Amino acid sequence: MKTGLILEGGAMRGMFTAGVMDVMMENGVEFDGAIGVSAGAAFGCNYKTRQIGRVIRYNTRFSRDKRYCGVRCLLRTGDMYSADFAYGEVPLIHDPFDFDTYMNNPMEFYVVCTDIEKGEAVYHRYEGWDDHGFDWIRASASMPLVSRAVEIDGMKLLDGGISDSVPLRYFESIGYDRNIVVLTRPSDYVKKKNGILPLIKAKYRKYPKMVELMADRHNAYNKDIAYITEKEKRGEVLVIRPEAALPIGRVDKDPEKLRAVYEIGRQTAEKLLPEIKRFLGSDGA
Repeated sequence: MKTGLILEGGAMRGMFTAGVMDVMMENGVEFDGAIGVSAGAAFGCNYKTRQIGRVIRYNTRFSRDKRYCGVRCLLRTGDMYSADFAYGEVPLIHDPFDFDTYMNNPMEFYVVCTDIEKGEAVYHRYEGWDDHGFDWIRASASMPLVSRAVEIDGMKLLDGGISDSVPLRYFESIGYDRNIVVLTRPSDYVKKKNGILPLIKAKYRKYPKMVELMADRHNAYNKDIAYITEKEKRGEVLVIRPEAALPIGRVDKDPEKLRAVYEIGRQTAEKLLPEIKRFLGSDGA
């Protein structure tokens, strides 16, 4: 049996995921591997370093810092979240990411990106600093329209959620057969057609295969959730999700809202902790 943790994206809805992760780490819940998409990658990599509290700490500290993110940063650099500051200074200087623990921890960590030229998902096992620095993490979390494509090994990459928002099927295909899925939407959520598709078509007209993915993203997402829900009913996966829509915007910069959503994640995980341990076979039974 290989245990896996699948982390959906959702930008600042990922504070919910951060709360869930911290409770699991505090209680010694371990996985053979994890895979993160977008914010799920940017925040989920901290599970492999075992840095409890790091995600909520640096986000509340820098969320209103103009060097970190915002319209000014977008206009100046082409990225809403600064490549140099958010993915450079913060993890290397201000709130260091523990690369030594990351590389020594046998847990596998994968990120999902989207190759915008081929219009397909790229699944990459991220090996740490020597593996293109933080570029794989940044690529996975680079949202369309507000981010530049990240170039790695000849590929032009953007947000993994464009091509595979909840990569349970992929993890199953590489041998992970006991999986916990963390979603950032409640069970009654149904994704609708993208309202900004005309802007997507205009900006990415050179990448028609990516535009096709964006046009069908709502259908692909809803099919993935239906697949996950059916497996959940059969007890084959354990899903952790908020009970109601989270009170936060995708790029919300209010530290109080970030903290509130983080606490919702903590409360949800604390409530489910006995079930989590039973599901993974780590309850001592």
